[in-house]
Amino acid sequence: MFIDYARIHVSGGNGGNGCLSFRREKFIAKGGPDGGNGGKGGDVIAVASSDLNTLLNFRYNKQFFAEKGQHGMGSNKTGHDGENIILKVPLGTEVYETDENNNRIAKIADLAEENEDIILAHGGKGGRGNATFKSSRNQAPRKTTIGKEGEEKHYEFVLKLMADVGLVGFPNAGKSTLISHLSSAHPKIADYEFTTLEPCLGVVKVDEYKTFIIADIPGIIEDAHAGKGLGLRFLRHIERTKVLLFLIDITSEDIGEKYNILHNELNTYNPQLDKRQKLVVLNKIDLIAHDEKDTLIRKTQDTLKEICKCPILAISAVSGENLQKLKYAIKDILIL
Repeated sequence: MFIDYARIHVSGGNGGNGCLSFRREKFIAKGGPDGGNGGKGGDVIAVASSDLNTLLNFRYNKQFFAEKGQHGMGSNKTGHDGENIILKVPLGTEVYETDENNNRIAKIADLAEENEDIILAHGGKGGRGNATFKSSRNQAPRKTTIGKEGEEKHYEFVLKLMADVGLVGFPNAGKSTLISHLSSAHPKIADYEFTTLEPCLGVVKVDEYKTFIIADIPGIIEDAHAGKGLGLRFLRHIERTKVLLFLIDITSEDIGEKYNILHNELNTYNPQLDKRQKLVVLNKIDLIAHDEKDTLIRKTQDTLKEICKCPILAISAVSGENLQKLKYAIKDILIL
């Protein structure tokens, strides 16, 4: 199950209390203070890991409490620190602090690198034992302090997939078929709209040493940026991509209008997406009669060249025609 959103409640461990103790040994009737300090409470730490690609671990377990620090002991023994809790999250997880009502306060981290981490809740500092209060004026202090409470906070995790290429298009344009033939990914494929209900990542091998990651998201329809269809929920997963691949069914009517709708939806959702490198791919050329194929492809490419200033390539995801050309076209844009 793909989960790209989660809310959690975390708490650092409380610090251990300082100890009140005096040295008592045979032949030493009035030993000095020897109460040790309390241990520090454990922290709650989020760590990015490439081993994960979903926030499923936080679907049912939403509360995390680090271990308390141990109380100080006699003989100047400091209590053990509480153990930290490590929360592993996928690469590309954004962390937002929220209030108790789940209102966002601030974005505090974007965990995009392997093993990048952030402390979500600090453990409390341990209390001081009476030995630390000894002075020339007070040789037998009976003062200690209790451990500090650990931080208690609420957070929101939002996953944005890490991919080189974002595959966008209308429902039933052939995106799932394309990614399944380009990579080892196996998304659901069927001849009806919105077959893809969650993002899918695939690793595409260009040659022995060159690969790139492509992300397929559910089909975009007009007004997706306003929440129509499934687009709004998943558009964030192409925000990190370096290349946007517009996949359009070549048998569609008014292909120029199809491209404009896709372009406008992305630009309205996030104007920064318009700065990405773009590649338009005309799919399903296997459905065109052989004697009409070259003419229709050339005519469609000429129409699109007047609208978009980017490379245009015609392919068949089903038959595999020109898929190798597509791989190398993407490689050249990514400068692999």
